Amino acid sequence: MAKKEAKEFKRTLARNSLYFFSGLFNALPYSVVRALTRFFIEIGFRCTKHQRKIAKESLQIAFGQEKNEGEINKIIRECFENFGQGMIDLIYFMGHPKMIEEHVFFEGQEHLDQALKEGRGVIAVSAHFGNFPLMLLRFARSGYKTNAIIRQTRDLEVEEYFLNQRRKMGLNTIYSHPRQECVESSIKALRNNEIVFVLLDQNFGSGRGVFVDFFGQKAATATGPVIFAMRTKSVILPIFVVRQKDSRHKVMIDPPFILEDRADEKEMVQVNITRITQIIEQYIRRYPEQWGWMHRRWKTRPQDD
Repeated sequence: MAKKEAKEFKRTLARNSLYFFSGLFNALPYSVVRALTRFFIEIGFRCTKHQRKIAKESLQIAFGQEKNEGEINKIIRECFENFGQGMIDLIYFMGHPKMIEEHVFFEGQEHLDQALKEGRGVIAVSAHFGNFPLMLLRFARSGYKTNAIIRQTRDLEVEEYFLNQRRKMGLNTIYSHPRQECVESSIKALRNNEIVFVLLDQNFGSGRGVFVDFFGQKAATATGPVIFAMRTKSVILPIFVVRQKDSRHKVMIDPPFILEDRADEKEMVQVNITRITQIIEQYIRRYPEQWGWMHRRWKTRPQDD
């Protein structure tokens, strides 16, 4: 019972902190918020020992002997700084929506516009990389009919808060569960020639995914993007966002991902999810500090492991 009460206390504290800082930041000029950010990030870094431990374990799994302890610790520090700055920016920009256009810009937007001209929707494959929530809002604010498949948070009150914020910005939420509703809503959006974002970089331990190589280790991965593309003939576009040195955010839209055909459907799914995962890995290798290493990506293991 004590453990349950402790969890509830932490959730209540986090929820009330969110409400407090949302009100505080929105009442202050952005320059003042930026000045306060370093202080809050430092406190957060010191209070997240468990998350730092997970991040270190994940980096050691991914890079093995490629990076020494000093390099790994540097990535952890930068990763937490990016996460903290990203959360503060997200909270502030939701209260000042016009700043989203000022601070988030596109590269490769022509790939998206050309894909939408085909009229079968776009499957935007991305990851928990950079300030991805801000990226989603940028698409919605730019007039694109944008949907994001999102896993519901455990705190339903906080989930309702963010759901309302997403609605205000024009971003439609498709919850990952119940699964059948998720599939039906995603396919409906694609057939309406809309964008559906799928974040494909988290452990998928439901038994419905496939195991693919990710940094040389088998990782349980969802199959949604390929399944959707096979059903709807929608275009798959890899899309990622990277924080710049001037604190702006560059959204990089890659050329279309072309499915590699196979006679066997299961093999086709396996091959193409592996190829998409390789693209995600390439981005993480280029910008390791931009990815969320606090997640146990390799938690689910193959049965014969």
